[in-house]
Amino acid sequence: MQHKCKVTVIDKKLFPDLQKKYLADPQSGVCPFFEVGDEFVFARYADEDTFWTMTKGRFCAEAWDCVSRYVYTALQGGAIMRGWPNDDRLMIACCNDGTRPVIFKIERMDYKVVKISGMKCGRCASAVKKALEAVPGIERVDVRLEKNWAEVFVGLENIPADEALTAAVEPCGFAVTGID
Repeated sequence: MQHKCKVTVIDKKLFPDLQKKYLADPQSGVCPFFEVGDEFVFARYADEDTFWTMTKGRFCAEAWDCVSRYVYTALQGGAIMRGWPNDDRLMIACCNDGTRPVIFKIERMDYKVVKISGMKCGRCASAVKKALEAVPGIERVDVRLEKNWAEVFVGLENIPADEALTAAVEPCGFAVTGID
């Protein structure tokens, strides 16, 4: 099983009374780095490692300080915050700016990488995607044609066996060369 981490901005707050009282610029306003709905997906598989590279210019130090430990834990497959949220793969956190905090939802996304030989075009990728989406327990499929694999996202329960994934792909005329 592999893991990605999605960080979503779910809210922004502003406390103008605190800005007026404590900041050098009492009209600083809301955080300029993020907008509600912004999403960032972190990955660490094969030659991809966006934990260290994706945030350049997109996170201020306070926000990254807030979310980085949870992102790192999720990428390792750990419980982001055991026993606190209703799902150990989830955490709600905010940056440390007390006058204009940003609220983040941090989610561990579990998936299997199905390595496939023989895919050459978008039609091939579409056939594989459709076949894998029909397997019970699969929440989403992303076919990475340039990498010759499909990322099969699963929930906590009813995780499909590797044999079921292979059985779904092979009738499309492709060979499964491995599953991570």
